[in-house]
Amino acid sequence: MDYAVYTKNLTKNFGNFIAVDNLSLKIEYGCIYGLLGSNGSGKSTTIRMLCGVVPPSNGKIRILGYDIHDLTKIKSKIGYMSQKFSLYPDLTVLENIKFYAGLYGVDKEILATRIEEIIELAGVVKQQNIFVKNLTGGWRQRLALGCAIIHKPKLLFLDEATSGADPRARKNFWQIIQSLAQKGVTIIVTTHFMEEAALCHRIGFLHQGRLLIDATPMQIKQIVPKQNVSLNEVFAYLVRQKAVDMV
Repeated sequence: MDYAVYTKNLTKNFGNFIAVDNLSLKIEYGCIYGLLGSNGSGKSTTIRMLCGVVPPSNGKIRILGYDIHDLTKIKSKIGYMSQKFSLYPDLTVLENIKFYAGLYGVDKEILATRIEEIIELAGVVKQQNIFVKNLTGGWRQRLALGCAIIHKPKLLFLDEATSGADPRARKNFWQIIQSLAQKGVTIIVTTHFMEEAALCHRIGFLHQGRLLIDATPMQIKQIVPKQNVSLNEVFAYLVRQKAVDMV
């Protein structure tokens, strides 16, 4: 079976420090995959390796059927968005969209149609001639997502993309994410919000560079024999068990 993201024994060392330790993943097409863990657990390093930004120390990576070393075929098929957004505040909404369309090499024949689709998707029809610096955080966030997918990527990385957003903005943002997944886009999400993690199809929980579990939210909650258990409680339990195993 072919996977959108496949890794085997993926490892990254920084000197004597092991940031990611023998990570093996199989993420199916159209899956919203939550990559969770505390600060320093290896999430960001993993995403950087999957994007081809940081080379692995060891292990295998295949993205959308291509070996990670074949970046020329991969880069046009992936999108990336972080909490920093990377929008240009002194450009209008429309100018930002056009800039990213050019950056990603969107074909001129479909450019006008694609811009219209992104404006509608981000809900910025009335704001398209407003400078980005005058938008609220929620609007900037949705615009940044639109810019990240202007080229119709098959794989989207969202690295703490909703950090700092209010609950309403995060809800609207996730409605867009879910609609993208329904269209077959594979999405890898890192987040500290457990209510967002619960919306993922599968969750991988990293601790000290190691994958402690890879399962659906429902399967994860069944690990602890307790009613109405939260994901946070399960993850705390897994970390404690890991500590016991190491004694």
